[in-house]
Amino acid sequence: MNSYENIPSPCYVMEESLLRRNLSLIKSVRERAGVEIILAFKAFALWKSFPVFREYGFCSTASSVNEAQLAFEEMGSPAHTYSPAYTAENIPVFIKYSSHMTFNSLSQFHRFYPQVAASGKHISCGLRINPEYSEVGTDLYNPCAPGSRMGITEDLFGGRLPDGVEGLHFHTLCESTSYDLEKTLEVVEKRFGRFLKQIKWLNMGGGHLMTRKDYDTEHLISLLKSFKSKYPDLKIILEPGSAFAWQTGYLLTTVVDVVENKGIKTAIIDASFSCHMPDCLEMPYKPVIRGAEDAGPASMIVEKDAGGAGKYRYRIGGCSCLSGDFMGDWFFGKTLEAGDKIIFEDMIHYTTVKTTMFNGIPHPSIALLREDGILELYRTFTYEDYKNRMD
Repeated sequence: MNSYENIPSPCYVMEESLLRRNLSLIKSVRERAGVEIILAFKAFALWKSFPVFREYGFCSTASSVNEAQLAFEEMGSPAHTYSPAYTAENIPVFIKYSSHMTFNSLSQFHRFYPQVAASGKHISCGLRINPEYSEVGTDLYNPCAPGSRMGITEDLFGGRLPDGVEGLHFHTLCESTSYDLEKTLEVVEKRFGRFLKQIKWLNMGGGHLMTRKDYDTEHLISLLKSFKSKYPDLKIILEPGSAFAWQTGYLLTTVVDVVENKGIKTAIIDASFSCHMPDCLEMPYKPVIRGAEDAGPASMIVEKDAGGAGKYRYRIGGCSCLSGDFMGDWFFGKTLEAGDKIIFEDMIHYTTVKTTMFNGIPHPSIALLREDGILELYRTFTYEDYKNRMD
């Protein structure tokens, strides 16, 4: 599709051909390494696309009762569930929709395992461990940061696992490499290796960004095969989220105004970084804009000839009232005017699942660009969606 005339603005547009490319790669890793790879809903939960996922044999992991029910109803299989804190009110729902349940603490396990065991369902239970090691540089995304509430540290264990524990789970990565996983596994074996022959499965969590262009999938496969050779009776599970939806689509927006202050020109769009691209502010990271050139970090001083001839520098501002709802700067090949389209690349993972209606701003529409070139509009949002949130 070369024209954006038929796409509402703003709109998340996922491209089916790119999604299938990722699913094929992940399926190949799964089969060649002899492991299980499941989709983490926290990064991607566009359930109308799940029929495509089922074609490739994927199931999912959940961290809330809503995600668990979604897995059961729309992915067609019970979920591998983990929650930092199960409650007496939600544990029956987790039991109903789960095949595996991982507990964040020994106290949670001792409190709720008897209820799981008495349910009559065979649910394989595990514990989340915290190896106290991670290569993640942003504390907001680092589950092993000092004082983290995520997982059980080595000093809290004795020589054996509690009766009923069939698996262990760790999560230390975030958009990381296979070499980061290799370093983590060394620490996991050092601190928790005595348990690996007592269990049936080891969940290596998410953050394995195997669909990124520079990711060494051959090293990942070799690493997983080597680990499995040491523990041949151990089932290995990976649960990436971003990898499934990485580089599978974009967010289309429209310029509504251009304002200038102290030499800085800001193009205000009909979308919001805070509401619609929150990881840009939280991570933080600067997205790629199609047809534009990154001009470096925003600054209050803009050189008159910055960018050279034929390049026009703009900061991009969101449409919310939050002062910090902006990113900058980019060079464009022409002056920007109201009505111009701005396309943010790679805006499918960690967007729709985190989008808010702060300030009453509607969610962008959601669409699938099918392989045959037809745009299938999944959903548009109205005032009623905003109002009903307050019921």
